[in-house]
Amino acid sequence: MSDKKAIGYVDVATHNKVATLTFYHPASNSFPNYLLQQLVEQLDQLSVNDAVNVIVLQSENEVFCAGASFDELLSIQNKEDGTMFFSGFAKVINAMRSCSKLIIGRVQGKAVGGGVGLIAACDYVIATENSAVKLSEIAIGIGPFVIEPAVTRKVGVSAFTEMSLSPLEWKSSQWALAKGLFSKVVASADELDAEIAAKASELASYNPNALIEIKKTAWQGTAHWAELLVQRAAISGDLVLSDFTKQALENFKK
Repeated sequence: MSDKKAIGYVDVATHNKVATLTFYHPASNSFPNYLLQQLVEQLDQLSVNDAVNVIVLQSENEVFCAGASFDELLSIQNKEDGTMFFSGFAKVINAMRSCSKLIIGRVQGKAVGGGVGLIAACDYVIATENSAVKLSEIAIGIGPFVIEPAVTRKVGVSAFTEMSLSPLEWKSSQWALAKGLFSKVVASADELDAEIAAKASELASYNPNALIEIKKTAWQGTAHWAELLVQRAAISGDLVLSDFTKQALENFKK
């Protein structure tokens, strides 16, 4: 395995005004903090890139995203470290929210926790039928507090609560489609690639200034997230130090 494959990566490729932003980590596309930071940096750069009209966010292999790095979660020793850890996804969601370009999510497989947050922060999502989603945080004594605003914005309070209080239950792609988390569901990876290419090309052909204004309109009323998501990270950063969570993490390790 190459060094790049061993530690994970975030890559960008641009063609015909479409930037394809790809992330990968060998642990089911989970995110250590350094990859989250790379994703933020790339999103910020693409936001001001006049050669790009649309972004496609995708991952490698069968799983879309397993959320935050479990190894880093286990290493948290104090509230400051905990807040910093959970701020990783806060920064990514805020970068996606404030990015001037529309973001299409290509979801080829399951997503857990922070991975669901990434999906929710996309502006349009195409997924395969096997792309189930789950919020498992409460099972280890914390909660999906950082990603809640993004998920609730898409699926509503009732569906978010249903997911949060069923941490062991996978919600199907059809459930996610009905709730608005997915925009479209297709049968296979080949269909997914064709649909993504067609949608990205279509959107990239439109007036870029109109696309920017649509993005602003769709995300109106969320400017306070810059502070809110960091505050939410502090809640999880505190809870992760609880005896309940420490014991639950030890059980997961075993």
